[in-house]
Amino acid sequence: MLFNSPSDIRDVSVAIRDAVAPVFLLTGIGSILGVLVNRLGRAIDRARNLNALSADQRKLFLEELDIIAIRTFWMRWSVGLFIFAGLCVSLAIAAIFVGVAINIHLSDFVLMTFISAMVSLIFGLLCFLREIILASQEVITRHRQDLNGR
Repeated sequence: MLFNSPSDIRDVSVAIRDAVAPVFLLTGIGSILGVLVNRLGRAIDRARNLNALSADQRKLFLEELDIIAIRTFWMRWSVGLFIFAGLCVSLAIAAIFVGVAINIHLSDFVLMTFISAMVSLIFGLLCFLREIILASQEVITRHRQDLNGR
């Protein structure tokens, strides 16, 4: 039989309750990853379009290409950190259920994976912020070029 006593059922229900908040966190991480991957794709598409220009035309956009390269660097780091955070949260959820299923104490492991996830999220958000600042800088640079070209 799967449950040997009423306390086993209570332990499983507590584990399910404890795992609900991290599952919502995973949803948030997935949403942010969707935004980041979309932004990364748009930056890569823009770089491809600029690189398809002739050498003379491309010279007009070298500064923009430099900013795009730096932006993609920060976005790749951000995506990697968010994926790592998602993996840590998933490990924490799995450890909660494994601990209940085989009746071992995994609270230290759950704590460490969750702290790792939070640190990774913090640095991922900082990388994302840096990318947004660079994207804003790119728009300002392009605007200044337009003004100077008039």
